[in-house]
Amino acid sequence: MGTTQARTEAVLENLERPEAPPRWRLATRIAFRFCFLYFAAYVAVTQLLPTIVPIPRVDVPDPGTFPPVRPAVAWVAKHVFGVRAALVVTGSGSGDKIFDWTEVACLLALAAVGAALWSVLDRARPSYPGLYRWTRILLRLAIGSTFILYGLDKVIPLQMPYPYLTRLLQPYGNSSPMGVLWSFIGASPAYEILVGCVEAIGGILILMPRTALLGTLICLGNAVQVFALNMTYDVPVKLFSFHLIVFAVFLLMADAGRLWRFFVLDRDTGASRRPERPRTARGRRIASVVPAVYVVYLVGVNLYGGAAAWKEYGGGSPQSPLYGIWEVEQMTLDGTPHPAAFGDPDCWRRVVFQFPESAAFQHMDDTFENYKASIALADRKLALTRFDDALWKASFQIDQPGPNRLVLDGEMNHRKMRLQLRLVDHTKFRLVSSGFHWIQEYPFNR
Repeated sequence: MGTTQARTEAVLENLERPEAPPRWRLATRIAFRFCFLYFAAYVAVTQLLPTIVPIPRVDVPDPGTFPPVRPAVAWVAKHVFGVRAALVVTGSGSGDKIFDWTEVACLLALAAVGAALWSVLDRARPSYPGLYRWTRILLRLAIGSTFILYGLDKVIPLQMPYPYLTRLLQPYGNSSPMGVLWSFIGASPAYEILVGCVEAIGGILILMPRTALLGTLICLGNAVQVFALNMTYDVPVKLFSFHLIVFAVFLLMADAGRLWRFFVLDRDTGASRRPERPRTARGRRIASVVPAVYVVYLVGVNLYGGAAAWKEYGGGSPQSPLYGIWEVEQMTLDGTPHPAAFGDPDCWRRVVFQFPESAAFQHMDDTFENYKASIALADRKLALTRFDDALWKASFQIDQPGPNRLVLDGEMNHRKMRLQLRLVDHTKFRLVSSGFHWIQEYPFNR
């Protein structure tokens, strides 16, 4: 009896005794310190932080565009890298600006110095299991929220819209590589929605503890594909997409052996030893409920914002009252007929109206001039201004002698102008009208 009681007490004592933290190799500890500092800093100063905690219908700028990060990066760009021109920081839409590359260089340097000091001051600690667990959670939040955001922006086709009317008129050879990619994906909303579903599903799965590994694998595949497109079509999101790959690889390192045994050796992998799962029943309940609530919040916020954007500037937005592609049949300049001539800067080929407050005039060489437009059909008036020149203006009287006819009579930049226009049926363009076919006797590749 006494022996049994002693054994029971010994077992209980061992169960209550906290496990000793594992001992990492020196190189592992140094590498983790560097990765933790760099990853945390990168998330904190880039678009990832607002993505993790989105606010409905509020576009929060990158934290790195505010002091003290912004002036520090500008100082380094000027005094270390010799950049003399003013840095483009916001408003460009590019993630590969000089500012971004300099910011990454600063973060790498700070992480390296911080890891060195940390290694000197904290040589006795054998490992960082708790900090490692929180680092993994942070990266899962960063990757998951990003792919939910970008995925739903494709499910509601916003990121790559269907080709605009001006894009349908632009010669293929005049397109930029990024423009070709955007048109290629946007021309098939079904494909864009499918890609968006894969991205959003990967983002959701990586945020749930039980499916985090599967979600990480899906997100890694998505990130590699996005990075490859950015590199081969010169899309300026190369830095950001590369970081998503690095984050996903870091998360998979804990399961590298299991993945190798499963995919390559075709052997039993055993249970995962990743540190996210709590040991208590209450902790496991919390770990299941909180991610689910967070996922619902992320999906809800992004769907709400996407639906509003679709009505504001997407496919569901209002169209111009003069919507369409209008071919110039006859042009009169300063009272004299002005026949079409290639290379003539005063000669227009087409006028395109798509959005209510803009208009595009196409030159004979197929280039476009874009204007702000104010259209008042009730008063039969059209007013144009330049985006970059407040003094430039144009005003026309609108006359529509028929449903497919339009006459603009007035002044453009202090010159009298009269344009007789004919509406082009843009639905007859091959890209728009060719459609989908289950059966094709011959490929239709034009």
